[in-house]
Order: sequence, then structure tokens, then C-alpha cells
Amino acid sequence: MIEQKVSKLNHMDLWMSWKEHDDIEAKKKLIENYLHIVDYVSSRLAIGLPKNVSKDDLASNGVMGLIDAIDKFDYKRGFQFETYGSWRVRGAILDSLRQGDWVPRSVREKAKKIEEAFQHLEQRYLRSVNDSEMSEYLEVTEKEYHNMLQEVAVMTLCSLEDPIREEESETRLSMMIDEKAQNPDYKINEFYMKESLIKGIEKLTDKERTVVSLLYYEDLSLSEIAEVMSLSPSRISQLHSKAILRLRGTLQKNKGLLMEND
Repeated sequence: MIEQKVSKLNHMDLWMSWKEHDDIEAKKKLIENYLHIVDYVSSRLAIGLPKNVSKDDLASNGVMGLIDAIDKFDYKRGFQFETYGSWRVRGAILDSLRQGDWVPRSVREKAKKIEEAFQHLEQRYLRSVNDSEMSEYLEVTEKEYHNMLQEVAVMTLCSLEDPIREEESETRLSMMIDEKAQNPDYKINEFYMKESLIKGIEKLTDKERTVVSLLYYEDLSLSEIAEVMSLSPSRISQLHSKAILRLRGTLQKNKGLLMEND
């Protein structure tokens, strides 16, 4: 009888029943209603990950993130739960991937070498460097350089989701719910981070900027971007890797300068 009554409630009624009256059946219904978020986010993050990382594992961790989001969401503020829930689900999945250390050390080392090469060469030339300059600096052939980019692609899929400082991850997510939680130090850091990111994006090539825009702003998958740009998925993956490693280098450099000035 109770379940039949709950099933007829709209989303606002469900939120009220759960938040105001601790109605477990309402909470279960909310979880069911928003499970599509877990499927969507886990499917997107699964693209390009190693085969040993199953989508089922991603989804399981995503469900935990969804439950946490439902527990913490303040429906009275009038925000859409889908946005907040997506961030929580994505964060839970990424946390599980980091804790599982699914990226081999050799791949991490290659990503670090490429990132440092971008920082060094772009500081030297004050412009974006091309593949031949990068491969010469790394002392590899262009084909080997492209293979390196393909290998580190699994790391860069999550890079823009990562906080610059690990201890800020919770704060960044909570910003979406409670704007009053912002403090002066955070706003200053946020301002400089955005300025650094803008400068970093300006240094990207046209194709790299397009990939970043379509992936992070238009919410397309890598395979969809490949179709839009008439390029192979592997080429899109390479462009994405280069873009993210450039941006990471820029953010890391500017973070160091900011800390020196503190």
C-alpha cells in the first residue's frame, strides 16, 4: 500500500517525504528515478579505459555516489538535482579509479615526461610546439610520440575532473549546493585558476580547442567528436591527450607561482 502511494508521488513530493519524514520508500524511488545518471556517466567514463576496468564496477561506485548525492542534496534551494547528482556520481567513480591505481607506473611516467616537455618548450618558444619539436625533445620518433599519447589517453580522460589540490575536492563539489560556503581564499584561488585555464586554452591548437570544447562543454563522447571532426577516434584521443597535458602543465606552473607569492 505504501509503495503504491509512493510510486504516484512526483519528484518534489518524493524529496519532501525523504527529507522531511525520513521516508525510506521515497528515497528508494528517488534512487530508481535517477539511476539513468549513473548509466550515462559510467558509459562516458568507460570510453578509453583499460579493458580490465569493467563498466559494472564503474556503475557500482556510481550508485554509491548517487546515494550520497540524494542524502546531501538540498531540494529547497531550487537547483536541478541532475547537475549535482552527475558531479557526485562522477566524483565517486573517479575516486574509485584513483584508489584502484589502475594506471601503470610506466604510463604515469610517460605522461609526466610529456607534460614537462610541453612546459619547457612552450616557455622557451612562447608558443604552442608541434609534434616534431616534442618528439625531438623527448628523443623519440614522431610515431613513438603518437604511441605515447595514445598510452596516456586513459589518464587524461579524468584530468580536468581532478582538483588542483586534493583536499579541495569536497569543497568544489559543495560549491554547487551552497554558494555561501565560498570564502575569500577560495575565491582568490578560483580566480587565478580560471585565468590560468583561459591562458592555457589560448595556447592550444584549433583542433585541440575544438576537442576540449566538444567533450567538456557540448558533452559529446570521443567517438562522436571523431565523427564531427572527420578524424579517427585514435587521432581524437591523441589531440585530447595533448590538450590536457598542456593545460595541466599551465595550471601546475601557475599554481607554483601563486604559492611563491603567498
